[in-house]
Amino acid sequence: MNYLAHLYLAKPTADSHFGNLLGDFGGRRHAEYLPNSVKSALENHYLVDKFTDSHALVKTTKQYFSPKRKRFAGVAIDVLFDHFLIRHWQQFNKHPLNDFKRSSYALLNERIAVMPPRMQHVVTSMTTNDWFKEYETIEGVGLALDNIAKRIRFTNNFAGSAEDIAQNYHELETVFLEFFPELIEHVNEHALERAY
Repeated sequence: MNYLAHLYLAKPTADSHFGNLLGDFGGRRHAEYLPNSVKSALENHYLVDKFTDSHALVKTTKQYFSPKRKRFAGVAIDVLFDHFLIRHWQQFNKHPLNDFKRSSYALLNERIAVMPPRMQHVVTSMTTNDWFKEYETIEGVGLALDNIAKRIRFTNNFAGSAEDIAQNYHELETVFLEFFPELIEHVNEHALERAY
């Protein structure tokens, strides 16, 4: 899952928001001296990723990407699922998305000083430029994915993923709407952050 989904599945605390994103920035390498509340949130991040990556429904999404882009389909799906979460926000959260974003950005900024340098840079850019606004449209998702393609250190054909998404939009949306409630239930069942 991508950043918005991880934040959605976090508790409404600074430590939880920090830990639930830390998994994308070195994770356990940075966890030794962190409080247990952050470590539990980090484990929640890994729980979410493991469930997502191994889920049969999510695995079917690769078929919707052209052979040249299939290798990076998982990255595209992560960002696209954030788009679908935004699109169907009211189905999953009673609070308006803008309120959630404002609160999440504030919580992340409370822990900016203890984040690894790359995470500091990403979180600063995310909160200052409201990255999730970009995810509201397929064009924005495509732009985000093309930017990721540019950062890949080797030659790739990942750019243009929005074409595959647009052609299979309804099928991919159907997968998300079936999968995401299962993910929420999985996180709630394990309740890794219940003590915090």
